Amino acid sequence: MGRAFVYVIVGGGVAAGYAALEFTKRGVPPGELCIISEEPVAPYERPALSKGYLLPEAPARLPSFHTCVGANEERLTPKWYNEHGIELVLGTRVKSADVRRKTLVTATGETISYKILIIATGARALKLEEFGLSGSDAENVCYLRDLADANRLVNVMKSCSGGNAVVIGGGYIGMECAASLVINKINVTMVFPEAHCMARLFTPKIASYYEEYYKSKGVKFVKGTVLSSFDVDSNGKVVAVNLRDGNRLPTDMVVVGIGIRPNTSLFEGQLTLEKGGIKVTGRLQSSNSSVYAVGDVAAFPLKLLGETRRLEHVDSARKSAKHAVAAIMEPDKTDKFDYLPFFYSRVFTLSWQFYGDNVGEVVHYGNFSGTTFGAYWVNKGRLVGSFLEGGTKEEYEAIAKATRLQPVVEDLAELETQGLGFALAVSQKPLPSTPVDGKTVPGLVLGKSLYPLHATAGVILAASIAAFAYWYGRRRRRW
Repeated sequence: MGRAFVYVIVGGGVAAGYAALEFTKRGVPPGELCIISEEPVAPYERPALSKGYLLPEAPARLPSFHTCVGANEERLTPKWYNEHGIELVLGTRVKSADVRRKTLVTATGETISYKILIIATGARALKLEEFGLSGSDAENVCYLRDLADANRLVNVMKSCSGGNAVVIGGGYIGMECAASLVINKINVTMVFPEAHCMARLFTPKIASYYEEYYKSKGVKFVKGTVLSSFDVDSNGKVVAVNLRDGNRLPTDMVVVGIGIRPNTSLFEGQLTLEKGGIKVTGRLQSSNSSVYAVGDVAAFPLKLLGETRRLEHVDSARKSAKHAVAAIMEPDKTDKFDYLPFFYSRVFTLSWQFYGDNVGEVVHYGNFSGTTFGAYWVNKGRLVGSFLEGGTKEEYEAIAKATRLQPVVEDLAELETQGLGFALAVSQKPLPSTPVDGKTVPGLVLGKSLYPLHATAGVILAASIAAFAYWYGRRRRRW
C-alpha cells in the first residue's frame, strides 16, 4: 500500500507551512504536494508557544497562529490545505527514508514516494536523560517544543499559581518561559551554568540589564551551577531541585530548556551532514539532488559571513523554506540564498532584535538605565553585528540594513559616540563600494573625528592668506 507525490515535505513545523504557501503561489497543481507531520495539527507559528500561548488572559490558541500569520500572509488552516489540494498526513511518524529509491515509510507501514523531498524535520528538545539525569517523566517537569508540551505546561502552571518554579537553562526558552511564569503569578528561580543569561548572544553588559529587569519582577538567579538530581514525593512529583553546588530549591514545578538537537537520524549515512545538520548548497539542495533541507536542520553557506552555518530561529526557517521552493520551481531564476541572520525576543514590556554575527570587538551605546540601548560588533574593521532593545520599526530596519552593508569602522570611540545614529545614517543613503580584503564593502568609513583636522587646516589657511596679503601689499607699494 502506498501513495506517490511530486513534492513531499517531511516535518510539519514553521518551515513546512511557509513552503506550502510558496508552492501555491508558484502554481503547484492540486494533488502534487504532501506534508507528513508527527504533530496532529497543521503547521503553526512555533514562537507563539513561549509567548502568547502561556498568557493567563486571552491566550493565543489555534487557529489564530497557524502559518503564515507571522509574516502577515494567509492563515493556512486545514481547510486551506484541502482547498488547495495539499495532502496533510498528520499525527504520523516517518520511521525510515530511502533517498536513493525516493521513498518514505511511515510508522503505520505506508510507503510514500516522491520526486522532490524537502526535509523540514526541525529539532527536538534535549532531555535531562541525555546528560545522565532522570526525572523527565515527572508530572510537573515540563519542556516546551510543540503544542502538546505547551498544553502540559499551561495545565501545570494553573495548578501552581502562587507557588514556586525552577527554570533550568538561561537561553531563549528559559528566559521567555520565566517571564510567562511570573505573569502567571508564580515565583521563579532560574538555574544555568553560564556566567550570565543568553550567553551565546548577550554580552555581560547586555545580560546584566535583562537580569536586573527580571530581578525587579521577582526572578532569582542561580548561576555557575547545574541540576544534579530531583527530590520526588510518593505521587511522583518533584518537590525540590538539588544543584551541584549543594543548593536545594523547593519547588512546585520545573521547566527545562537546555537546548535542542536537529532531527537528522532518518538521513544519517545517506546525506552529507555538517554543523550537526544536513549540509546544503546555496539553493538549499543536499548531497542528493532530489532532496532539499530547510529550517533548523539545514547547514547552509552563509554568504554574508563566508562560512557554513546552521541557525535555530523562526526567521531562518521561514525564509529558507520559501527560497528552497523557489529553487525547486524556478531554478534558473533563483539566486543563492543570501540570508542576514536575525534573532529577536519579546518578554514583559521588553523587545530586542539582533542582526548579523556577534564576533569581534563590541561597542555598546545608548542608555542602559533607560529603555533604548544597543551594541555593535566590529570584526576585521567592519561592522558585522547589531543589537537593539526598545527600537522603533524604522530603527530596527536601520540596524538590519547597516549590518548587511558591513561598513568599514576605523574608530570604535566615534562609533560609540554616534550610537544608533550611525546605523540610521548608513541606512538612509546608498554608499559607493570599496574593495576591502578582497570583498566589496560600502565606502563609508567611520574614522577619527575630522573636526580637529579641519580646525588646524583653517588656521593654517588663514595664516597663509594673511602672509600673502602682506607680501602682495608690499609688492604693490614697490610697483
